[in-house]
Amino acid sequence: MELTKDEESALKGEQGEIMQMAYRILVATGEATDADKLVPIEWAHLSGVNYNTIGDAGEEFLSSISKEARVKVKTTLNPMGFDIDNVSNYGLDENFISKQLSIRNSYETMGVIPSFSCIPYEIFDIPKVGTQVAFAESNAAIHANSFDNLKTNKESAFSALASALIGKSPYSSLRKDDNPNITIQMKVKNPNELTYGMLGFFAGKVGDTSVNISGLGDMDKRQTKAMCGGMGTSGTCAKFIFGEGNSNCEKIDFDEKEMQNVHDELNTAEKGDIITLGSPQLGLDEISELAGKLKGRSFQKRCMVFLPRTVKEQSTKIGYTTELERAGCEILSDCCTCLSPLINKDSVDAVTTNSIKGAFYLKNSNGVGVNLKPLSQIIEDETR
Repeated sequence: MELTKDEESALKGEQGEIMQMAYRILVATGEATDADKLVPIEWAHLSGVNYNTIGDAGEEFLSSISKEARVKVKTTLNPMGFDIDNVSNYGLDENFISKQLSIRNSYETMGVIPSFSCIPYEIFDIPKVGTQVAFAESNAAIHANSFDNLKTNKESAFSALASALIGKSPYSSLRKDDNPNITIQMKVKNPNELTYGMLGFFAGKVGDTSVNISGLGDMDKRQTKAMCGGMGTSGTCAKFIFGEGNSNCEKIDFDEKEMQNVHDELNTAEKGDIITLGSPQLGLDEISELAGKLKGRSFQKRCMVFLPRTVKEQSTKIGYTTELERAGCEILSDCCTCLSPLINKDSVDAVTTNSIKGAFYLKNSNGVGVNLKPLSQIIEDETR
């Protein structure tokens, strides 16, 4: 991989240990992905925030480097493990709370924006077309590449952090022009957000780094996020290209049979003890729609709604949170359905959700059963 003299100097340690570490990560990543060089980025979005995922070693590492390390570009953060406003309601271990707050403090000390959101594309302004970014959150990386006309590889927690500290990223994979060899043809009629999530999950399994997709109609935000979230859980694929692709592409149908196969894989319970909405987190449009659907209705069991803090603040001003709380919703910011210690198999047997991403992590990481339904059916079945 070609490096400038300044980059070579940093790699040798002549600009300090932090920069040397960051360059070693990016050079190793670049060489593994056949990168030609490093390119400047304008925005990094970091994972590796939840104490459940990075543990003591991650917390200690961040605490150590935060004494000197500072980010060089706009840098935002994925969700953490709880909402500080109501953490006392959930009986979390004091060690977990302490370590999670340490992680938060380390990132803030480094100059990272404490967004705690997996939907940065909804709560921050999108840069101009073609801008290079480095997104570690899988659904955000796919959304950036597919819908926002940005360029990012599917970054790891380490490579995104290194990119934030340096302001550069390897020029490889999805940063270059891509020509997928597979086209998925959407054959399911009248799809809802659950359908699009299953389509994404299927695409992630059969695609390589990117996949062509045809037969889609107009999609709303919930459906696009569901598709990106589904793809992000099932493979290395990180981009949808809309259209048939070239004549040499292998054509694969996503039909009722394939949709049922995905549903059978992830739907493991006939009903849930609780309901979770927000994986990816809900944006203002979705909160508005949810509040509208719940007018005069109330959930008959516990319903947890996850959203970014900025969206919660907007929703409160408009009056949506009052309506949701009246309908029995627990509103949580800064955290997400996925990998949350707020949902565990000691107190919950199964969860009802409309999220394929949420279903995957609830099943495989939290160890609980999953009852998959689209939002419209959840409201019909679970409210009065």
